Amino acid sequence: MNLPANEPVLECVPNFSEGRDTAVIEAIAAAIRAVPGQHLLHVDSSAAANRTVLTFAGAPEAVGEAAFQAIKTAAALIDMRRQDGVHPRIGATDVCPLVPLAHMTMEEADFVAQSLGRRIGSELGIPVYLYEHSQKAAYRRSLPSIRKGQYEGFAEKMKMPEWAPDFGPGEFVPAAGATVLGARDLLVAFNISLDTADVAIAHKIAALLRSSGTFRLEQGKKIKQPGLLPKTRAIGWYMADYEQAQVSFNLLDYRVTSPLTAFEACRKLAAQEGVGIAGSELIGLMPADCLLEAGSFFFLSKEQAVPEDTPLLMEAGIEYLMLDKLKPFAVQEKILELAYQSANPPVS
Repeated sequence: MNLPANEPVLECVPNFSEGRDTAVIEAIAAAIRAVPGQHLLHVDSSAAANRTVLTFAGAPEAVGEAAFQAIKTAAALIDMRRQDGVHPRIGATDVCPLVPLAHMTMEEADFVAQSLGRRIGSELGIPVYLYEHSQKAAYRRSLPSIRKGQYEGFAEKMKMPEWAPDFGPGEFVPAAGATVLGARDLLVAFNISLDTADVAIAHKIAALLRSSGTFRLEQGKKIKQPGLLPKTRAIGWYMADYEQAQVSFNLLDYRVTSPLTAFEACRKLAAQEGVGIAGSELIGLMPADCLLEAGSFFFLSKEQAVPEDTPLLMEAGIEYLMLDKLKPFAVQEKILELAYQSANPPVS
């Protein structure tokens, strides 16, 4: 990924457990916009998931401050005791990843994460769990491991010594819940809608594709079956927004498993179940390389020469991945490099 930047750039992609109340979403976005030195690049909300993903990036110190103000606002406005939705979650700010994009190391991103987590715990009184590169204990490094039990089961989970938070109070806070925070690599969140409402098919496909795999019965014994896609998390759910079952992917390294790879694998397994693909959606932003790869594949699949025209390749990538079938897809808003360049135009 080539980001047009000469200074350190840190990205933050917090996920909030609110996707329906536009006033709450706008208040969180406004808290981010109010901090100079960084820019809010995108807001992505889903009413059915009852979740909003915001993406902002800029100077590391500014990003850390904007994250704190957003989490503070969410804690004041979101009451988890009344929240519901299909997406797994444990808190008003469910997860807050920090991603080094340019001219900074993962260790430097972790320093921001540690400082932010300590401040959230002490000033806001919210239990904070470090994950990914910020977590030393292997068993608490992955988001699914921390989030297991979800909001409804987290009060009991916190009573176990091995699940004490890294920062903040040792007891569950019912209104705000808990927050997962840490430095991580760039992740692509990518959902594929099936032309069926049968969520069992989505569950089956997700289990076969995700890296952790699933279990199968063999002579009465449970046998672990590894998943087909490396560096991939996937779950199946029913998405009321489209009245369709979806396979929801977190692609942990798009260079290992790209949206194109996930799309092709999902389409193949869906066909085996007698269903097709209705469309796909990108949650948040993704690097340009993901779209260019899909565009190149589109032309190669038709035995045509791959054009050098970048906008044409991107259009082909959108068409092949069916990214505009469920809702409009604006390249300038959804491609990370273009969104960042638009927010930070070159000084002449």
